[in-house]
Amino acid sequence: MAWNDSGNGKDPWDKDGGQPNDLDKIVQGWQRKLSSVLGGGKGSSPQGTASSYVLIVVLVAGWLLTGLYRVDQAERGVVQRFGAYTHTTMPGLRWRVPFPVDAVDIVNIEEVNDFRFRTEMLTADEQYVFIDMVVQYRRTDPVKFSFEVADPELTLQDVTESALRGVVGTSSLELLIGERREEIPARTMDELQKTLEGYSAGITVTSINLSVVDYPNSVREAVDDTQKARNDKERIELEARTYSNDIIPRARGAAQRVLQDAGGYHDRVIADAEGEAARFESLLVEYQKAPRVTRDRLYLQAIEEVYSKSNKVLIDAEGSGNMIYLPLDQIARGQNIRVPGSESNRADDSQTPEILGNPDTDPNNPRTRIRRDPQ
Repeated sequence: MAWNDSGNGKDPWDKDGGQPNDLDKIVQGWQRKLSSVLGGGKGSSPQGTASSYVLIVVLVAGWLLTGLYRVDQAERGVVQRFGAYTHTTMPGLRWRVPFPVDAVDIVNIEEVNDFRFRTEMLTADEQYVFIDMVVQYRRTDPVKFSFEVADPELTLQDVTESALRGVVGTSSLELLIGERREEIPARTMDELQKTLEGYSAGITVTSINLSVVDYPNSVREAVDDTQKARNDKERIELEARTYSNDIIPRARGAAQRVLQDAGGYHDRVIADAEGEAARFESLLVEYQKAPRVTRDRLYLQAIEEVYSKSNKVLIDAEGSGNMIYLPLDQIARGQNIRVPGSESNRADDSQTPEILGNPDTDPNNPRTRIRRDPQ
């Protein structure tokens, strides 16, 4: 048997024996209940009813006033109706449908917020590195900040760690401590911003300030030695460049000077050769006119040139034609020489020049030979 069968006698929708209430009766019943709540009753006077209506108006007005809100110059209001986005309000005094219809999220889009991030990570060469930095950001898109990500700021911290691991995990400890230390904030910021844009988080990272990048004490000495060696290398390279910048211009100047001297010598030799050729041609003309006179004149000029450049000693010797060896080199230098047969040299005959019967017995003697020709 069905639950609404007529034989059952039980119809859950039929509370009054099958006769539905009239609509006016239902409205009157609700009015009586409202009057009882506001302090009225069946025997209430008209003044009591008027007071009830005034109270209702005051309550409605108060409820409507709760929809007023203020948006500052640096803020934006994200209005939601039953949880769905409707519009964004600009700075000023605004009104919305009060709770529970509308809700407003006030987002400051100019304030620069920051959070400190500290962590230890493994580098590409499997070394621990400790990093301490400060990330600064702004909420640039209030709608995305309110709706796209459940907790944007917590997401920002997670994404920061992920981006930093990507940078540190692809570099060695030596590079992170040394020459690539300044690259860590820039590379981390680029990776972080790309990820946030992919998430539509409505956050823009303005800067990353790197406070500490350090390494464990177990490798501190080795890394310090490496850094010292790198500094020495840079110093030596700088000295080498300085020396190169000094020696190369001087070498080029010397080379240019040698080229100029060679060019001058080249021109001088050619000019001398041309002058000699012209002089020879003029002598040839004179020789063709008077051969003997020209030969004698050339001979005398040659002898004059040779004798003008040599030392000469003239001795008038008389006697038997023997060769007397004299130290003419010392005579030419102006030194005192003992002359054979003189009174001052008789006491020491061992120092007198030797008289040879044959002038050709000692051809290598450095002293000049003088022969006495027979009369």
